[in-house]
Amino acid sequence: MGGDQGGHVKEEPVRGRLLGAATRLFAERGFEGTSVQEIVLAAGVTKGAMYHYFSSKDDLLHEIYARVLRMQMDRLTRIADGPGTVAERLHAAAADVVETTTANLDDSKIFFRSMHLLAPETQKSVRAERRRYHERFRALVAEGQREGTFSDRVPADLVVDYFFGSVHHLGTWYHADGPLTGAQVGRHFADLLLTSLRDRDGAGHAGQ
Repeated sequence: MGGDQGGHVKEEPVRGRLLGAATRLFAERGFEGTSVQEIVLAAGVTKGAMYHYFSSKDDLLHEIYARVLRMQMDRLTRIADGPGTVAERLHAAAADVVETTTANLDDSKIFFRSMHLLAPETQKSVRAERRRYHERFRALVAEGQREGTFSDRVPADLVVDYFFGSVHHLGTWYHADGPLTGAQVGRHFADLLLTSLRDRDGAGHAGQ
């Protein structure tokens, strides 16, 4: 699945209406406080239409997040396999994941707030999907470390965990009507990541 330039997820009409209604209701009433009947009424479809696309309310919650992650994975793959130096590709990838996360922030916030309510196997599936994204991102960091573009003082795994800790925290403070756009925040985050990877002496650059 692809996204548009701003990183918003697109869906076919009925499926998109169901996901949109579920996202809105889960945000207003919580996952547990929302019934399937309320979702189909809000979406203006029948239960039969919903079950054509989704097997359960759990499936809807999973897909709210999974569609964003698939879109981000597609974009990351194109960036990572595309032209440019490893520094340029990592900077683009870091900026992109921030911009696409802010563009779909409600979806991610709702999912992480309710993920513990999903069946164990569904939770396991989501963690595996997210791990594949992180591993592809980590491969860019490791590539730059191998060729000497980036410092290898900090293992690539820790670099990625630290960066995504900040990305996953976006939902606690970022607002679309705030002073910075998602693209601007993305560039700042990417700049910070690249600066930290190029700091070879461990002393930083304070006072210079």
